[in-house]
Amino acid sequence: MSSPDVAVVIPTLRRPDELTRALRSIFAQQGAESRLREIVVADNDPEASARATVEALKGESPVPLIWTHAPRPGVATARNTGLSATQAPLIAFLDDDEVASPGWLAALLRGQAATGADAVFGPIQGRVPDGTGWATAYLEHFFGREGPEGDQLIDEPYGCGNSLLVRATALPGEAPFHVGSDQIGGEDDVLFAALKARGGRFGWAADAWVDEFAPPHRATLRYALTRAFAYGQGPSQTAAEARDWLGVGRWMAIGVVQTLVWGAAALAMTIMGRASRAQMADRAARGLGKIMWMKGFEPRFYGQSELDRLNRLSRSS
Repeated sequence: MSSPDVAVVIPTLRRPDELTRALRSIFAQQGAESRLREIVVADNDPEASARATVEALKGESPVPLIWTHAPRPGVATARNTGLSATQAPLIAFLDDDEVASPGWLAALLRGQAATGADAVFGPIQGRVPDGTGWATAYLEHFFGREGPEGDQLIDEPYGCGNSLLVRATALPGEAPFHVGSDQIGGEDDVLFAALKARGGRFGWAADAWVDEFAPPHRATLRYALTRAFAYGQGPSQTAAEARDWLGVGRWMAIGVVQTLVWGAAALAMTIMGRASRAQMADRAARGLGKIMWMKGFEPRFYGQSELDRLNRLSRSS
């Protein structure tokens, strides 16, 4: 029988109900019981609000449930803090707005064993609140993730939510996530770009399903298009980090074409009242991001910005 060698790390910021739902989905995992060593919750709220939730659920957990505090709001800081609380050689990341299917962890482990990859990713079904409106299909696709039908190696990585990482090769050092990404996100992009440059391999676990539930303040076209813009900035910023100025120029040129072509298509679809205008606008936003990749144009989704947003929502409710 295999010894416990996997820790599930869940960063969280003031989402007690969502965190409870995510944790209970880990408690219910099947087929990997002998591999799960511990569950770590990295509480990114300066007020340590998740501690009570974790304490209340410890009696339900089949393995040690660890609470650790990352008082400085920031997505990279939260991930690094979660890692520091465990020595497990395999790290599975689940976001606090995600719910793992019962066979999730077992499927990730099978995918890693089959591919030998340093980082393995699984599919995501996006969920948005009822009554979201005409952009529901686009938003569910936006918050979701699709991939190959079977377990296999893949050329490009996905985001850290719903992933299994080999600590020794994919997570070097005590703080592998770039804290400069704390407020804007993309900490996983930086990590995986460095892994790819070292010759690391990425894998896909086709049965490692999770549902991702977008909260109402994120399940909007404005939020999704702003995120699309930020995603578009990624290739240009990665090239700039490497001082590959020819690469930056190439990505910016691609961005100009995408912005013009898809922007015109989005305008045409808007005039015709077609729901497909959302997808066209998404592609145009990603193109614009490739052009406007510089400091000062980076949207802030995480850390203090998200905490301020949650505070405003709490006051208005």
